[in-house]
Amino acid sequence: MQLISAIVYQFKHKFSLKKEIIAAGFLLLSFVSPLKSLAATKISKIYVFGDSLSDAGNFYNASKSYIPPSPPYYKGRLSNGKVWVEYLGDELGLSPTLFTDLKNSIPSEGINYAFAGSSSGLGNATVPKSLLPGVLGQVGLFTRYLRESNQQADPDALYIIWGGGNDYVFGGATDVNQTIANLSRSVALLALAGAKNIMVINLADLGKLPLTSNKPNSDQLTTLTQKHNMALAASLKTLSSIPGVHIIAVDVNSLFIKLQTSPSQFGLTNVTDAYLLCNFEDIIQGNLNICGSQSGNSDEYLFWDSIHPTTRVHNFVAQTALEALNEQSLSTSSWPQEFGNLQLVEQQITPANLVLAGQSFHTKVEN
Repeated sequence: MQLISAIVYQFKHKFSLKKEIIAAGFLLLSFVSPLKSLAATKISKIYVFGDSLSDAGNFYNASKSYIPPSPPYYKGRLSNGKVWVEYLGDELGLSPTLFTDLKNSIPSEGINYAFAGSSSGLGNATVPKSLLPGVLGQVGLFTRYLRESNQQADPDALYIIWGGGNDYVFGGATDVNQTIANLSRSVALLALAGAKNIMVINLADLGKLPLTSNKPNSDQLTTLTQKHNMALAASLKTLSSIPGVHIIAVDVNSLFIKLQTSPSQFGLTNVTDAYLLCNFEDIIQGNLNICGSQSGNSDEYLFWDSIHPTTRVHNFVAQTALEALNEQSLSTSSWPQEFGNLQLVEQQITPANLVLAGQSFHTKVEN
């Protein structure tokens, strides 16, 4: 965190006047154009770094279309339909290319790096022996590519970071410090690479998932969620003081509280049980032959399985993210060229084995 504070200090004091001029310009613009059209017209691409909540098929492709079994899961998503970043992309007119599809596609509208099971760090919490990248690992692969191709991140793109839940539920983390450090480093890496509009999402109550709600560690997970969200908010406040960079904080925790306390307002009838009746271990193994489902309409459920929300709730998440995006004045100014060496910063805040893991992962996916 000392490095991140130093980055913030340097930019805050050297370029504060530039920030004020940019902010004034966007304040004037906000009075003469609708917020929604501002977001839609200013965002050129979407880059996504996260876990199963944002994975639109990367894990499915990497597992050779084995996990999650589709059907009943929807085309490789850990839900019964689109995930939230796809709904957000629909609103913005953008469809990011899956990282695992890069060999066959040109990513003209951004890239989705998210993998189911990703930790906040370098690896995967549910398949720890794999080379599947965690959130920090995904960001490292992206910034490494930029550095090696002598490019900067598109200042008009939206960069999304959502992770951490797997650290606590599957990774056994009982302290939030490392998770917050990983997420903060991810934001700092993106900012140093030239990203200007960075969306970061907090966690819903991990103690109230169907998987955890009746377990002995339910209260502990609720406490960890609270500590995580408080620490993340404090870190984002520090990072948001970097001139020219807009941190767009999305409060999913508050959304889920509303969904669980006033479900009828959202057309929900069940906010505690999973619609899909299956042991999560069976899901990870790809064995759903013994699984059934609840009666009734899945759109009336908060949870599709014991961890993941239904596609309808994903849509609510997308609308919440869009509202947060519309409240921000998007930045399009570039980082000053005289600021430090990205490669040196990557070495300082990203473990060296990330590069090796990234190389091996590319080989594994592309072969």
